[in-house]
Amino acid sequence: MTEVTFNDLKQLLITNCMLRVSPDEIKEEVPLFGPDSIGLDSIDALQMTVAIERDYGIAIKDPETARQIFQNLKSLREWLTSELEKTKAT
Repeated sequence: MTEVTFNDLKQLLITNCMLRVSPDEIKEEVPLFGPDSIGLDSIDALQMTVAIERDYGIAIKDPETARQIFQNLKSLREWLTSELEKTKAT
């Protein structure tokens, strides 16, 4: 999988975090955690970390990096796209 789409990430969220919402209800810039978020918790973060490594082959090893990329789907997509480009270049 080389291209990262918002729809792919929405489906990843719904499947791995057992969200009971439609993909259309998840907006790209809505926070994933905290107030006014879609309601993810630390277990969801772990599940998403494992799913990203499984589906994209990219490990998230640093907790600070995880906090930054899991702000919303836009930040996650930007980070994944950047990491996938790095792996292509090598």
